[in-house]
Amino acid sequence: MDDENNILDEDMSNIIILNDENGNEVQFEFLDLIEYESEEYVVLLPVLEDGEEDDGEVVILKVDDSEEDSDEESYVSVDNEETLMAVFEIFKEKFKDEFNFTDGEE
Repeated sequence: MDDENNILDEDMSNIIILNDENGNEVQFEFLDLIEYESEEYVVLLPVLEDGEEDDGEVVILKVDDSEEDSDEESYVSVDNEETLMAVFEIFKEKFKDEFNFTDGEE
């Protein structure tokens, strides 16, 4: 029984809970932290609820370090398409052997 709890704890160790624009909690699996042009970005995969279809899209957010007194990191959306694509390309290169990437035009 204890082994089952340890496995569950390990599975949950890389889960982050964020609030969406409506204040709802959304779970994400933390995939990587990428540095690009002196900024840090997190690559997250939404955790699906039962019955939801996996489209395989990741979420890339910038680590907001403007609140230095806070113990918690905060993340902000990235509006610059070039930055998003550059960060995603770095991620794809790092994990090319672990994930099957498609170009989304299938």
